[in-house]
Amino acid sequence: MADDRRAAILGLVAAHAAAGGRAVSVAGVCTVAVAAARVSGAWVSAASGPVPDFVMCVTDPVCEQVAELQQMLGEGPCRDAAACAAPVLAGDLDDEESGRRWPAFTPAARKLGAAAVFAFPLTIGAIRAGVMGLYRGSSGPLASTQLGDCLLLGDAATVLLLSAADHGTGGDDPAGAGGQPPDLAVHRAEIDQATGMLTEQLGVSIAEAFARLRAYAYAQDRRLADVAGDIVARRLRLAPDPAPDSEL
Repeated sequence: MADDRRAAILGLVAAHAAAGGRAVSVAGVCTVAVAAARVSGAWVSAASGPVPDFVMCVTDPVCEQVAELQQMLGEGPCRDAAACAAPVLAGDLDDEESGRRWPAFTPAARKLGAAAVFAFPLTIGAIRAGVMGLYRGSSGPLASTQLGDCLLLGDAATVLLLSAADHGTGGDDPAGAGGQPPDLAVHRAEIDQATGMLTEQLGVSIAEAFARLRAYAYAQDRRLADVAGDIVARRLRLAPDPAPDSEL
């Protein structure tokens, strides 16, 4: 029975790709996930390290902002799913548990229109490729069949994501690796470039530079990609930390 359902889900992914004349991709998996789970949107954040560090594909603008929020704030269901390598299902962002667990992310996500967020780690053994996230504009848990379908779709996204990484491309899909839209590719490149520039300007490590970038975006209530774009265009320069008072 499980094999039949897996075949049916993979068939939906293949049919979606064929209908658009595209190769099967991570972006296609996200689109199928929205229909299968009856949610408002889905995204995949890929990882080059232990936590997801760039948004690879989204089904709508809210997804991109919800995903980026977690990257900027360093908290949220996707961060936890990546850390524990297990699904994190927040069916009601207004409940006490969500507010306690993610005090900064929860109100910001609600402001964007997300009432529920579900995160699935994309893993094979010890390899952590990223996270698939879903959001819904209304609260409520996933039904058991929807949860099962999301787990199967997560497996498909993992294989496609690792395949795209191995080949450095998304195959014949002109959108880019795994179906990554060109604008997201630009955002990722700008964030990477801005982080590199900050290491030189501030004399800090890559990790510290990215932390400073996130902190500035959060403090100014701006999107991470917008701040990175200003730094790359040299419209913005972050000041280094003041030197300790030598007289103290």
